[in-house]
Amino acid sequence: MPRLTTASRKEKVTDVFKMKHTIGSELDPNITATMPLFTKRRKEKVSDIYDLKHTIGTGAFSEVVVAEDKKSGEYRAIKCIEKKKIKGKEDTLENEIAILKQIDHPNIVALLDIFEDKMHVYLVIELVSGGELFDRIVTKGNYTEKDASEIMKQILEATTYIHGKGIVHRDLKPENLLFYSPDEDSKIMISDFGLSKIEGQEGMSTACGTPGYVAPEVLKQLNYGKEIDIWSIGVITYILLCGYPPFYDENDSKLFQQIMRGDYEFDSPYWDDISDSAKDFIRHLMDVDPNSRYTCEESIAHPWISGNAALTKNIHQVVSENIKKNFAKTKWKQAFNATAVVRHMRKLGLGDVKARLQKKEEENSRSEESNSQEGSSDS
Repeated sequence: MPRLTTASRKEKVTDVFKMKHTIGSELDPNITATMPLFTKRRKEKVSDIYDLKHTIGTGAFSEVVVAEDKKSGEYRAIKCIEKKKIKGKEDTLENEIAILKQIDHPNIVALLDIFEDKMHVYLVIELVSGGELFDRIVTKGNYTEKDASEIMKQILEATTYIHGKGIVHRDLKPENLLFYSPDEDSKIMISDFGLSKIEGQEGMSTACGTPGYVAPEVLKQLNYGKEIDIWSIGVITYILLCGYPPFYDENDSKLFQQIMRGDYEFDSPYWDDISDSAKDFIRHLMDVDPNSRYTCEESIAHPWISGNAALTKNIHQVVSENIKKNFAKTKWKQAFNATAVVRHMRKLGLGDVKARLQKKEEENSRSEESNSQEGSSDS
């Protein structure tokens, strides 16, 4: 599979692609690039190289279109980003592209090429067609701990790779985990590096991501590092084994407090048939203290991942039913960007979360002492 190279293509985008339909009202395939967003860009038009087919996804700033390479006949996905919608946020896109250009791993969706015209930036990426992680599990006839373990091993290996380059994904969640193809033995792929950062880069204390999957230190607005990805992987593993999230509350304030305390359980009867090894693995990844939380390497070395501890009993019925029940809730799937999370937390009175948690713990401690004294006096 070809990857993005520094060599420049000589064709025009219109030489390779035929425009099938308009991506936004202002797109013109014959526009020449002016005021480039990037210093290194293709001189060709995207329609020279690719035959754009149909839209497969839309977002706040872009559309994703299936495209066929006019020469090779290979299919790609092209993310068409409207410049006017990212005005003032160009640094974020440049950051994402800079990170993707460093990455070459079989379990990460690759950036293959970049085009730019007056109105749009076009990111040509691998087309993955196997669907989202949860959708695949629901449609499977048989699903075991071992299946979950094999999925998580691939995710951990890809995460080990990016962590080795100092990259923190910052938004690992099931929606960003896609199967490469519909094949039964398809590999899993990590996508969407829009919130990724280089460890130590400015902004590594900014709250971001999707609330149900973020680590406690993110919500506490502390400086953080690659450990936050490990926490997210722990949350995903938890869901893969029972079909519901470890943290949930209709009240966002209570949800955030649960996460910051690491307040989750392995509820009966849903976890009765799950191995102790799987639970031990999750505990090490979902450790509230990032300093004692497992690294990627330690996670991969765990018997549930690399040994024979993962059970082969079919857990499909319980897990798939719970996924269908719990993840139809758009509230859980809602993604918060960095600014929105901080604003939302402050709105809920969680601005100084460290002080609030400490106060809450002191109140709980006093309450326990009071109850203990009352119990002593009653006796």
